[in-house]
Amino acid sequence: MKHLLSSILVVLALVTAPTAWSASQETSQGSEQVETLSVNINTASVQILSEQLTGIGPAKAKAIVDHRQKHGKFASPDDLVTVKGIGASTLDKNRDRIKV
Repeated sequence: MKHLLSSILVVLALVTAPTAWSASQETSQGSEQVETLSVNINTASVQILSEQLTGIGPAKAKAIVDHRQKHGKFASPDDLVTVKGIGASTLDKNRDRIKV
């Protein structure tokens, strides 16, 4: 009887392990996606800004970095419109991805 019970427990462990591992893996992938979507406009490089933000190519990304170096850090995402070439429409497209 002990042998049968042990065998059942081993089989249960083997059957449920892949499901638990899969759920754990999905959770870590989900948090990675959140991280890649959030861009700190006070620290991001030209490359990151141009790759992660909609409507921001290398030239506008460089303008953001240049503005940040000349005027200091952005106090809020709304300050992005003070950068030449970036308007309210571009800000609105990216508002959920921008952090300071």
